[in-house]
Amino acid sequence: MLKVLQAHLTEPTSRGLADAVARAVASGSLEAGTRLPPIRSVAETLQLSPTTVSAAWATLRRAGTIRTEGRHGSFIADTGTAGADGRYRRAIGNAVQFRLDLSTGVPDPALLPSWRSALRTLGDTSTPHSYLDDPVVPTLAETIRRTWPNDAERLTIVDGATDAVASILPVLGGFGSRVAIENPAFPPFLDLLESSGMRALPLALDEHGPRPDSLAGALSQGTEIVLLQPRGQNPTGVSLTPRRARELARVLAGSTAIVVENDSLDAIASTDLVSLSSHHPDRVVHVRSFSKAYGPDLRLAAVGGPERLIRALEQRRQLGQGWSSRLLQRLLLQLLTDPATQREVANARAAYRRRRESLVDALAAHGVRVGGDDGINVWVPVLDEVSALQSLAAKGIGAAPGSPFQIEHGERPGPHIRVTAGLLAEGIPDVADALGAAARAGSPISR
Repeated sequence: MLKVLQAHLTEPTSRGLADAVARAVASGSLEAGTRLPPIRSVAETLQLSPTTVSAAWATLRRAGTIRTEGRHGSFIADTGTAGADGRYRRAIGNAVQFRLDLSTGVPDPALLPSWRSALRTLGDTSTPHSYLDDPVVPTLAETIRRTWPNDAERLTIVDGATDAVASILPVLGGFGSRVAIENPAFPPFLDLLESSGMRALPLALDEHGPRPDSLAGALSQGTEIVLLQPRGQNPTGVSLTPRRARELARVLAGSTAIVVENDSLDAIASTDLVSLSSHHPDRVVHVRSFSKAYGPDLRLAAVGGPERLIRALEQRRQLGQGWSSRLLQRLLLQLLTDPATQREVANARAAYRRRRESLVDALAAHGVRVGGDDGINVWVPVLDEVSALQSLAAKGIGAAPGSPFQIEHGERPGPHIRVTAGLLAEGIPDVADALGAAARAGSPISR
């Protein structure tokens, strides 16, 4: 087995070793059930440090490529077996019941519009009864196009933003593909990259969006895909500015990378959408999710972009779910065109903005500076993540740990926690007091 790893190893790093094992598995050189040699043996043979080998094994466990059975050692996993819990579950999967749980990143149910009128109208609407009908309700596509950031060649509907990203990634790349993604990032997207064997290259952020120098560095490393959140980035709340979009577009002009934009806020965003599709329409796939504005159970997102890419996505979906429910599409159409519903959404947008701004201002009074300008979350810097979470838990408040949002390699943003400000209908001063104390809890030495 060690000879197999030597043959596939091209880079003497933990990621290089993880790639070597995964390539050997993909080629059939290593079969499911094969026991991995002891870490020290691998290190000596490949002239790597035991720490490097251990880190590679950890990466492979997260991707589900290997499994560990305690003293019995580590083995190549069967296809489809899962490794450790993904980042998303680590971010929000706390079983503790808090008096005030601000860890979830979900919209406030009280601010979601009522579906009652739309459902009544839907009852009088005929729906297709064929597997061969157009996967997108034409009137819905026309309605969505009126507010799309560019004249996309083709538009389709999928089952939410994560489904959109999961569907487009295999169209754009495969195992070993390099994907530039904001750091910190939305944990499910990092889970998707790890599970597919793609390599996440971190993009540093500032108050204007991804930094051009960081994007240039990622492109120089062979980036094929750039995955961005253009406004209210989760978890930071940062939104792309027009000037920064122009700077990023100039950097992208010297590459062939495809950009995937995920606008998860849509109608509850308080900032204007700035899209790179205005600069590179032939290389941008734009995703718009409707769940946060209209309800998580709606599970619909629109995907628009170049004809060749959207058709490839649709063809890939034919191997699985085929299309997204046209019944739900017609429900979304009713919600998008009903004046009363749109007034409810506008009120929600204003409420989310007030809540976030109020919490940010209250935190500033405690000496805690929080960036970003949109969305339902705030990214709170702390001295020590574990101590901060324990401090909040002692007061009955839950928050999400920052580590699952961060990419291990590259420039790290430092210890943070994510707090869902959008759920704070009241009690913001008390929450800010608790967060101020949590931010100072522990010591940077404990990291």
